[in-house]
Amino acid sequence: MKLLLINSVCGYGSTGRLCVDIAKTYEQDGYEVKIAYGRSDNVPEDCRKYAVRIGSSRDVYLHMAGTRLTDRHGLYSAGATRRFLEWADEFDPDLLWLHNIHGYYLNYELLFEWIKARPQMPVKWTLHDCWAFTGHCAYYTYVGCDRWLINDDPRFGDVKTGGCGHCPQRGTYPRSIFTDNSAVNYLTKKKAFTGVGNLSIITPSVWLKNQVRQSFLAEYPVQVVYNRIDTAVFRQSISDFRAVHDIKKNDYMMLGVANVWEKRKGLDDLIELHRRLVAESYSKRGFCIVLVGLNDKQLKQLPDGMIGIKRLGDPRELARIYTAADVVLNPTYEDNYPSVILEAEACGTPVITYDTGGCAEAVHISGSKVIPRGVDNLEKEVLHRLI
Repeated sequence: MKLLLINSVCGYGSTGRLCVDIAKTYEQDGYEVKIAYGRSDNVPEDCRKYAVRIGSSRDVYLHMAGTRLTDRHGLYSAGATRRFLEWADEFDPDLLWLHNIHGYYLNYELLFEWIKARPQMPVKWTLHDCWAFTGHCAYYTYVGCDRWLINDDPRFGDVKTGGCGHCPQRGTYPRSIFTDNSAVNYLTKKKAFTGVGNLSIITPSVWLKNQVRQSFLAEYPVQVVYNRIDTAVFRQSISDFRAVHDIKKNDYMMLGVANVWEKRKGLDDLIELHRRLVAESYSKRGFCIVLVGLNDKQLKQLPDGMIGIKRLGDPRELARIYTAADVVLNPTYEDNYPSVILEAEACGTPVITYDTGGCAEAVHISGSKVIPRGVDNLEKEVLHRLI
Protein backbone atom coordinates (compact mmCIF):
# COMPACT_ATOMS: atom_id res chain seq x y z
CA MET A 1 0.00 0.00 0.00
CA LYS A 2 1.19 3.49 -0.84
CA LEU A 3 0.35 6.87 0.70
CA LEU A 4 1.15 10.19 -0.96
CA LEU A 5 0.90 13.37 1.08
CA ILE A 6 1.06 16.83 -0.50
CA ASN A 7 1.94 19.93 1.51
CA SER A 8 3.77 23.19 0.98
CA VAL A 9 6.63 22.15 3.29
CA CYS A 10 8.11 18.94 4.67
CA GLY A 11 9.46 18.40 8.16
CA TYR A 12 9.26 21.92 9.58
CA GLY A 13 6.51 24.30 10.55
CA SER A 14 3.31 22.97 12.08
CA THR A 15 1.95 21.42 8.86
CA GLY A 16 5.34 20.06 7.81
CA ARG A 17 5.83 18.31 11.15
CA LEU A 18 2.25 17.03 11.06
CA CYS A 19 2.81 15.41 7.65
CA VAL A 20 5.95 13.68 8.87
CA ASP A 21 4.08 12.38 11.93
CA ILE A 22 1.40 10.95 9.61
CA ALA A 23 4.09 9.44 7.39
CA LYS A 24 5.75 7.69 10.32
CA THR A 25 2.43 6.32 11.58
CA TYR A 26 1.44 4.89 8.19
CA GLU A 27 4.94 3.55 7.62
CA GLN A 28 4.62 1.57 10.85
CA ASP A 29 1.41 0.10 9.41
CA GLY A 30 3.31 -1.15 6.36
CA TYR A 31 2.70 1.70 3.90
CA GLU A 32 5.27 3.12 1.53
CA VAL A 33 4.97 6.87 2.13
CA LYS A 34 6.09 9.95 0.23
CA ILE A 35 5.55 13.63 1.03
CA ALA A 36 5.43 15.90 -2.01
CA TYR A 37 6.28 19.48 -1.07
CA GLY A 38 7.13 22.71 -2.81
CA ARG A 39 8.87 25.16 -0.51
CA SER A 40 12.55 25.11 0.50
CA ASP A 41 15.14 22.37 0.18
CA ASN A 42 15.81 22.70 3.92
CA VAL A 43 14.19 19.37 4.81
CA PRO A 44 15.41 17.87 8.12
CA GLU A 45 17.69 14.92 7.59
CA ASP A 46 15.38 12.40 9.27
CA CYS A 47 12.54 13.43 6.90
CA ARG A 48 14.39 13.25 3.60
CA LYS A 49 13.46 9.64 2.89
CA TYR A 50 9.84 10.80 2.48
CA ALA A 51 10.50 14.04 0.59
CA VAL A 52 9.73 14.59 -3.10
CA ARG A 53 10.03 18.19 -4.20
CA ILE A 54 7.56 19.71 -6.65
CA GLY A 55 9.44 22.13 -8.87
CA SER A 56 12.26 24.37 -7.68
CA SER A 57 12.86 27.67 -5.91
CA ARG A 58 12.82 29.34 -9.32
CA ASP A 59 9.32 27.96 -9.94
CA VAL A 60 8.20 29.34 -6.57
CA TYR A 61 9.49 32.82 -7.38
CA LEU A 62 7.85 32.79 -10.82
CA HIS A 63 4.57 31.64 -9.29
CA MET A 64 4.83 34.41 -6.71
CA ALA A 65 5.50 37.00 -9.41
CA GLY A 66 2.51 35.83 -11.42
CA THR A 67 0.30 36.03 -8.34
CA ARG A 68 1.47 39.58 -7.60
CA LEU A 69 0.59 40.67 -11.13
CA THR A 70 -2.65 38.80 -11.81
CA ASP A 71 -4.14 37.59 -8.50
CA ARG A 72 -4.37 34.05 -9.92
CA HIS A 73 -2.59 32.21 -7.15
CA GLY A 74 -2.45 28.45 -7.53
CA LEU A 75 -2.75 28.57 -11.32
CA TYR A 76 0.94 28.88 -12.21
CA SER A 77 3.65 26.18 -11.81
CA ALA A 78 2.03 24.22 -14.66
CA GLY A 79 5.28 22.65 -15.84
CA ALA A 80 6.39 21.72 -12.33
CA THR A 81 2.98 20.25 -11.58
CA ARG A 82 2.88 18.17 -14.78
CA ARG A 83 6.32 16.75 -14.04
CA PHE A 84 5.23 15.91 -10.50
CA LEU A 85 2.03 14.24 -11.72
CA GLU A 86 4.04 12.09 -14.12
CA TRP A 87 6.05 10.92 -11.11
CA ALA A 88 2.81 10.44 -9.11
CA ASP A 89 1.40 8.23 -11.87
CA GLU A 90 4.44 5.99 -11.54
CA PHE A 91 4.23 6.00 -7.73
CA ASP A 92 0.53 5.10 -8.08
CA PRO A 93 -0.72 5.88 -4.54
CA ASP A 94 -3.52 3.90 -2.95
CA LEU A 95 -4.37 6.91 -0.78
CA LEU A 96 -3.82 10.63 -1.38
CA TRP A 97 -3.75 13.03 1.56
CA LEU A 98 -3.74 16.74 0.74
CA HIS A 99 -2.72 19.43 3.19
CA ASN A 100 -1.71 22.98 2.13
CA ILE A 101 -1.86 22.98 -1.66
CA HIS A 102 -1.33 26.74 -1.79
CA GLY A 103 2.00 28.45 -1.29
CA TYR A 104 3.29 29.30 -4.82
CA TYR A 105 4.33 25.78 -5.81
CA LEU A 106 1.41 23.86 -7.33
CA ASN A 107 -1.25 24.24 -10.04
CA TYR A 108 -4.46 23.15 -8.34
CA GLU A 109 -6.48 22.80 -11.57
CA LEU A 110 -4.02 20.25 -12.95
CA LEU A 111 -3.85 18.46 -9.61
CA PHE A 112 -7.63 18.06 -9.38
CA GLU A 113 -7.92 16.99 -13.02
CA TRP A 114 -5.49 14.19 -12.12
CA ILE A 115 -7.48 13.33 -8.98
CA LYS A 116 -10.77 13.17 -10.89
CA ALA A 117 -9.15 10.85 -13.44
CA ARG A 118 -8.49 8.37 -10.59
CA PRO A 119 -11.98 7.87 -9.09
CA GLN A 120 -10.91 4.67 -7.34
CA MET A 121 -8.35 6.55 -5.18
CA PRO A 122 -9.56 7.76 -1.75
CA VAL A 123 -8.60 11.37 -1.07
CA LYS A 124 -8.31 13.06 2.30
CA TRP A 125 -7.89 16.82 2.52
CA THR A 126 -6.87 18.44 5.79
CA LEU A 127 -7.67 22.15 5.67
CA HIS A 128 -5.40 24.30 7.81
CA ASP A 129 -7.05 27.57 6.81
CA CYS A 130 -9.86 28.91 4.60
CA TRP A 131 -8.03 29.43 1.30
CA ALA A 132 -9.70 26.46 -0.42
CA PHE A 133 -13.15 28.08 -0.42
CA THR A 134 -12.40 31.79 -0.87
CA GLY A 135 -11.49 33.75 -3.95
CA HIS A 136 -8.28 35.06 -2.44
CA CYS A 137 -7.49 34.96 1.27
CA ALA A 138 -6.57 32.29 3.79
CA TYR A 139 -8.54 34.00 6.56
CA TYR A 140 -11.27 36.65 6.61
CA THR A 141 -12.28 37.14 10.23
CA TYR A 142 -9.88 40.05 10.81
CA VAL A 143 -11.76 42.19 8.29
CA GLY A 144 -15.15 40.58 8.92
CA CYS A 145 -15.66 39.56 5.28
CA ASP A 146 -18.39 37.09 4.27
CA ARG A 147 -18.21 37.38 0.49
CA TRP A 148 -17.17 33.70 0.29
CA LEU A 149 -20.50 32.40 1.59
CA ILE A 150 -22.47 30.18 -0.79
CA ASN A 151 -25.59 32.30 -0.40
CA ASP A 152 -24.31 34.50 -3.29
CA ASP A 153 -25.27 37.65 -1.41
CA PRO A 154 -26.16 40.31 -4.03
CA ARG A 155 -24.73 43.04 -1.81
CA PHE A 156 -21.34 42.17 -3.24
CA GLY A 157 -22.10 42.72 -6.89
CA ASP A 158 -23.37 40.49 -9.68
CA VAL A 159 -25.02 37.45 -8.09
CA LYS A 160 -23.92 35.35 -11.08
CA THR A 161 -20.29 35.62 -10.00
CA GLY A 162 -20.97 33.50 -6.93
CA GLY A 163 -18.97 34.36 -3.85
CA CYS A 164 -16.17 36.91 -3.48
CA GLY A 165 -15.37 39.94 -5.61
CA HIS A 166 -14.33 43.44 -4.52
CA CYS A 167 -11.81 41.77 -2.19
CA PRO A 168 -10.87 43.83 0.87
CA GLN A 169 -7.71 41.76 1.35
CA ARG A 170 -6.06 41.85 -2.05
CA GLY A 171 -2.89 43.10 -0.36
CA THR A 172 -2.65 40.14 2.02
CA TYR A 173 -1.36 36.64 1.30
CA PRO A 174 -1.36 35.64 -1.50
CA ARG A 175 -0.79 39.32 -2.28
CA SER A 176 -1.78 40.89 -5.57
CA ILE A 177 -0.45 44.33 -6.43
CA PHE A 178 -2.67 45.45 -9.29
CA THR A 179 -5.59 43.11 -9.88
CA ASP A 180 -8.60 41.76 -8.01
CA ASN A 181 -9.58 38.43 -9.56
CA SER A 182 -11.24 37.09 -6.41
CA ALA A 183 -14.63 36.54 -8.10
CA VAL A 184 -13.04 34.54 -10.93
CA ASN A 185 -10.82 32.66 -8.50
CA TYR A 186 -13.86 31.68 -6.45
CA LEU A 187 -15.54 30.13 -9.48
CA THR A 188 -12.33 28.44 -10.64
CA LYS A 189 -11.81 26.83 -7.24
CA LYS A 190 -15.44 25.81 -7.01
CA LYS A 191 -15.25 24.04 -10.37
CA ALA A 192 -11.92 22.37 -9.56
CA PHE A 193 -12.59 21.31 -5.97
CA THR A 194 -16.16 20.03 -6.25
CA GLY A 195 -17.35 16.79 -7.82
CA VAL A 196 -14.67 14.46 -6.44
CA GLY A 197 -16.52 11.25 -5.62
CA ASN A 198 -14.14 9.80 -3.05
CA LEU A 199 -12.99 12.87 -1.12
CA SER A 200 -13.40 13.63 2.58
CA ILE A 201 -12.33 16.73 4.47
CA ILE A 202 -10.59 16.95 7.82
CA THR A 203 -10.48 20.12 9.89
CA PRO A 204 -8.41 20.67 13.04
CA SER A 205 -11.23 22.58 14.76
CA VAL A 206 -14.99 22.68 15.06
CA TRP A 207 -14.79 26.34 14.07
CA LEU A 208 -13.30 25.51 10.67
CA LYS A 209 -15.72 22.63 10.18
CA ASN A 210 -18.58 25.07 10.59
CA GLN A 211 -17.00 27.41 8.02
CA VAL A 212 -16.65 24.55 5.53
CA ARG A 213 -20.31 23.58 6.00
CA GLN A 214 -21.26 27.06 4.74
CA SER A 215 -18.98 26.92 1.69
CA PHE A 216 -19.13 25.18 -1.69
CA LEU A 217 -17.19 22.31 -0.09
CA ALA A 218 -20.29 21.42 1.92
CA GLU A 219 -20.95 18.47 -0.44
CA TYR A 220 -18.15 16.51 1.27
CA PRO A 221 -18.17 14.76 4.64
CA VAL A 222 -16.20 16.77 7.21
CA GLN A 223 -14.48 15.28 10.24
CA VAL A 224 -12.78 17.17 13.08
CA VAL A 225 -9.40 15.75 14.02
CA TYR A 226 -7.49 17.92 16.43
CA ASN A 227 -3.82 18.41 15.61
CA ARG A 228 -1.37 16.68 17.89
CA ILE A 229 2.20 17.54 18.74
CA ASP A 230 5.23 15.44 19.60
CA THR A 231 5.18 15.42 23.39
CA ALA A 232 8.59 13.72 23.41
CA VAL A 233 9.89 17.05 22.07
CA PHE A 234 7.45 19.54 23.58
CA ARG A 235 7.74 18.91 27.31
CA GLN A 236 9.20 20.64 30.32
CA SER A 237 12.91 20.93 29.61
CA ILE A 238 15.97 22.21 31.42
CA SER A 239 16.59 25.70 30.10
CA ASP A 240 19.30 28.35 30.48
CA PHE A 241 17.36 30.80 28.31
CA ARG A 242 16.81 33.30 31.14
CA ALA A 243 20.49 33.32 32.11
CA VAL A 244 21.66 33.70 28.50
CA HIS A 245 19.35 36.68 27.95
CA ASP A 246 19.84 38.21 31.40
CA ILE A 247 16.21 37.75 32.44
CA LYS A 248 16.07 37.80 36.24
CA LYS A 249 14.62 34.82 38.10
CA ASN A 250 11.67 36.83 39.42
CA ASP A 251 10.97 38.69 36.18
CA TYR A 252 7.65 37.78 34.59
CA MET A 253 8.62 36.39 31.19
CA MET A 254 5.94 36.62 28.50
CA LEU A 255 6.55 34.75 25.27
CA GLY A 256 5.05 35.15 21.81
CA VAL A 257 5.73 32.57 19.08
CA ALA A 258 4.74 32.64 15.42
CA ASN A 259 5.98 31.04 12.23
CA VAL A 260 5.45 34.41 10.52
CA TRP A 261 4.77 37.51 12.58
CA GLU A 262 2.30 39.93 11.04
CA LYS A 263 -0.52 42.22 12.05
CA ARG A 264 -3.15 39.48 12.16
CA LYS A 265 -0.95 37.46 14.53
CA GLY A 266 -1.05 40.33 17.02
CA LEU A 267 2.47 41.69 16.63
CA ASP A 268 1.22 45.28 16.98
CA ASP A 269 -0.69 44.35 20.13
CA LEU A 270 2.40 42.85 21.77
CA ILE A 271 4.48 45.91 20.96
CA GLU A 272 1.73 48.17 22.31
CA LEU A 273 1.46 45.98 25.44
CA HIS A 274 5.19 46.42 26.04
CA ARG A 275 4.87 50.20 25.61
CA ARG A 276 1.99 50.34 28.10
CA LEU A 277 3.73 48.19 30.70
CA VAL A 278 6.82 50.36 30.49
CA ALA A 279 4.69 53.52 30.78
CA GLU A 280 2.89 52.06 33.83
CA SER A 281 6.29 51.93 35.57
CA TYR A 282 5.10 48.74 37.19
CA SER A 283 7.64 48.17 39.96
CA LYS A 284 6.34 45.29 42.09
CA ARG A 285 7.64 42.75 39.62
CA GLY A 286 9.91 43.04 36.62
CA PHE A 287 8.77 41.75 33.24
CA CYS A 288 10.08 40.88 29.83
CA ILE A 289 8.38 40.13 26.48
CA VAL A 290 10.19 37.69 24.18
CA LEU A 291 9.12 37.13 20.57
CA VAL A 292 10.26 34.12 18.53
CA GLY A 293 9.90 34.00 14.74
CA LEU A 294 10.78 37.58 13.75
CA ASN A 295 12.46 38.51 10.47
CA ASP A 296 15.45 40.84 10.18
CA LYS A 297 13.33 43.93 9.55
CA GLN A 298 11.10 43.23 12.56
CA LEU A 299 14.12 42.63 14.79
CA LYS A 300 15.48 46.08 13.92
CA GLN A 301 12.13 47.73 14.64
CA LEU A 302 11.60 46.05 18.01
CA PRO A 303 11.43 48.53 20.93
CA ASP A 304 14.20 48.59 23.50
CA GLY A 305 13.57 46.09 26.24
CA MET A 306 11.84 43.48 24.09
CA ILE A 307 13.83 40.39 23.11
CA GLY A 308 13.48 39.19 19.53
CA ILE A 309 14.61 35.88 18.07
CA LYS A 310 14.45 34.57 14.52
CA ARG A 311 12.48 31.46 13.61
CA LEU A 312 14.07 28.39 15.20
CA GLY A 313 14.91 25.28 13.22
CA ASP A 314 15.16 23.02 16.27
CA PRO A 315 11.83 22.38 18.03
CA ARG A 316 13.70 21.21 21.14
CA GLU A 317 15.21 24.67 21.47
CA LEU A 318 11.72 26.13 21.22
CA ALA A 319 10.53 23.73 23.95
CA ARG A 320 13.27 25.06 26.25
CA ILE A 321 12.07 28.62 25.66
CA TYR A 322 8.45 27.63 26.32
CA THR A 323 9.59 26.06 29.61
CA ALA A 324 11.45 29.21 30.64
CA ALA A 325 8.41 31.44 30.13
CA ASP A 326 5.80 32.27 32.76
CA VAL A 327 3.07 32.66 30.15
CA VAL A 328 2.67 32.48 26.38
CA LEU A 329 0.73 35.30 24.74
CA ASN A 330 -1.25 34.39 21.62
CA PRO A 331 -3.04 37.60 20.58
CA THR A 332 -4.03 36.30 17.15
CA TYR A 333 -6.90 37.87 15.25
CA GLU A 334 -7.16 35.01 12.74
CA ASP A 335 -6.37 31.39 13.42
CA ASN A 336 -7.64 27.85 13.17
CA TYR A 337 -6.24 25.57 15.89
CA PRO A 338 -2.84 27.04 16.84
CA SER A 339 -0.02 24.63 17.55
CA VAL A 340 1.55 27.34 19.72
CA ILE A 341 -1.10 26.71 22.38
CA LEU A 342 -0.58 22.95 22.30
CA GLU A 343 3.21 23.26 22.42
CA ALA A 344 3.23 25.77 25.28
CA GLU A 345 0.82 23.79 27.43
CA ALA A 346 2.75 20.57 26.80
CA CYS A 347 5.78 22.38 28.26
CA GLY A 348 3.74 23.29 31.33
CA THR A 349 3.31 26.95 30.41
CA PRO A 350 -0.16 28.55 30.46
CA VAL A 351 -1.43 30.61 27.55
CA ILE A 352 -3.39 33.83 27.22
CA THR A 353 -5.12 33.74 23.85
CA TYR A 354 -7.69 35.82 22.04
CA ASP A 355 -11.03 34.11 21.41
CA THR A 356 -10.36 33.62 17.71
CA GLY A 357 -11.23 30.71 15.41
CA GLY A 358 -10.51 27.44 17.18
CA CYS A 359 -8.17 28.90 19.82
CA ALA A 360 -10.58 28.21 22.69
CA GLU A 361 -10.76 24.56 21.57
CA ALA A 362 -6.98 24.22 22.02
CA VAL A 363 -6.84 25.46 25.65
CA HIS A 364 -6.75 22.74 28.29
CA ILE A 365 -4.54 23.42 31.33
CA SER A 366 -5.20 25.42 34.48
CA GLY A 367 -3.86 28.96 34.25
CA SER A 368 -4.60 29.35 30.55
CA LYS A 369 -7.18 31.98 29.68
CA VAL A 370 -9.27 32.84 26.63
CA ILE A 371 -10.01 36.57 26.44
CA PRO A 372 -11.84 38.86 24.01
CA ARG A 373 -9.68 40.32 21.25
CA GLY A 374 -8.00 43.66 21.86
CA VAL A 375 -4.89 45.02 23.54
CA ASP A 376 -6.94 46.55 26.37
CA ASN A 377 -8.11 43.08 27.38
CA LEU A 378 -4.59 41.69 27.01
CA GLU A 379 -3.15 44.43 29.22
CA LYS A 380 -5.82 43.86 31.87
CA GLU A 381 -5.11 40.12 32.05
CA VAL A 382 -1.32 40.59 32.16
CA LEU A 383 -1.50 43.26 34.88
CA HIS A 384 -3.71 40.92 36.91
CA ARG A 385 -0.95 38.31 36.77
CA LEU A 386 1.79 40.78 37.60
CA ILE A 387 0.17 41.69 40.92
